[in-house]
Amino acid sequence: MGLTLCCLLKDAGLKTHRKSRSAFCPFSVAPPIRLAVLLDTPPVTPGNPRSQWSSTYLSPNLRVCPSGGRVSRARVEQSSDAVRCAVGTATGLHIWEVLWKKQQRGSHALLGVSTHKCALQASGYKALIGGDSGSWGWELSTNQLWHGGTEAGRYPGGGAGGMLSVPDCVLLVLDADAGTLGYVVDGCYLGVAFQNLPKGAELFPAVSCVWGGAQICIRYLSGTTRDPPALEALSRLSVRRALGGTGPRTLSFPPAVQRLLLDTHTHTHTHRRVWSVNQNHLRKRII
Repeated sequence: MGLTLCCLLKDAGLKTHRKSRSAFCPFSVAPPIRLAVLLDTPPVTPGNPRSQWSSTYLSPNLRVCPSGGRVSRARVEQSSDAVRCAVGTATGLHIWEVLWKKQQRGSHALLGVSTHKCALQASGYKALIGGDSGSWGWELSTNQLWHGGTEAGRYPGGGAGGMLSVPDCVLLVLDADAGTLGYVVDGCYLGVAFQNLPKGAELFPAVSCVWGGAQICIRYLSGTTRDPPALEALSRLSVRRALGGTGPRTLSFPPAVQRLLLDTHTHTHTHRRVWSVNQNHLRKRII
């Protein structure tokens, strides 16, 4: 049954059914089954250790807040500064949400992953995440991909259609089993940005910036092993896709089926509202 559902979901395609005017929609691709199920899963509760920036592995120009979920850059010039997460991963498929306001990016604003060998500070303004062989980064202001100190192309879609303005919130998708890194923007999975990441090596979400006063928040949303998705998760995703989402039509189902179809959607948006409110509260406290 699980294999049959996987085939049906793959054949039907898993692009979002929601209407959106996002400029990223034309670049949206169908996510793999494991990722589609994971994106349809409620986020883990706040306070997960994976939701914290490292207070040890960061540039001296960066400061991590007490909760660990936000990092702030000092107002210094001629410096590129990076930080990685406190907890990395060598296996599994994982999703993080990064909140980084567009007006606090400037040039050389990179979001990606690194090994423990990545450089964390450099003089001048440069692409620090992606600036060496131990890191891979997406430059949010120019849509450039960086690895090994050189530009590795543009993302998404090879840069077709001109430069796209990346919104404040971006999801980072790391498949350590497959050795790939991708991103979700405005609900659109944009496909693989980097492949052939070192398998078995511990990889950490990381950012580098040059903007004085920038504040960057991170939260771990969910993850899964390389095992096939549970039949219940596949069934829920299959029915929700067939219904085009969780609309009023679900009210005609028995209560138990309604809970199966609606709980994921409700919990996901509730957790993200709490996440947004908490981050707004933290920002107000700093100001």
